[in-house]
Amino acid sequence: MTDNRVLDPTILREYDIRGVVGETLTTDDVHAIGRAFGSMLRDAGGKTAAVGYDGRLSSPALEAALTDGLIACGLKVFRIGLGPSPMLYFATHKLKTDAGLMITGSHNPPEFNGIKMTFQGRPFFGADIQNLGRRAASGRFVDGRGKAKKRKVINDYVKRLERRVRILNRGFPFGSNRDSL
Repeated sequence: MTDNRVLDPTILREYDIRGVVGETLTTDDVHAIGRAFGSMLRDAGGKTAAVGYDGRLSSPALEAALTDGLIACGLKVFRIGLGPSPMLYFATHKLKTDAGLMITGSHNPPEFNGIKMTFQGRPFFGADIQNLGRRAASGRFVDGRGKAKKRKVINDYVKRLERRVRILNRGFPFGSNRDSL
């Protein structure tokens, strides 16, 4: 793989990165995205990231490429595994990471996949994504020797949801027909 990677401009969307797997979004692209994002995070003083993925068939390979790119920048990466996007946001708080990246096709047809990102507690979108594309094209990547650690958070995430549902259910007035909702 070359040091720089020019990404298809159609994948650099306003709120995420999204493309057709194998056409406009490849594992090499996702590795370069990991390198660019990881470099930007390191430049900002970040050291850790959580990475998750959804149930699409292409997601595990994309997650591996993304993780490898982040590690090559010297980041400690917590691989949280398969789950919904909100589980990633939960993980960034629970694990106190500097960033979160989710491989997800969201509501798009199955041939699509992409990445949603958070950066130091805020959404990563708009100009951030365009800057990431320029960083990947330039090949100006921070080098380091990071590491990955599997960290299962799904059980804690589900417990948190169960607690929240119990609290919300207490708010229903007696006599309401909750089952009809």
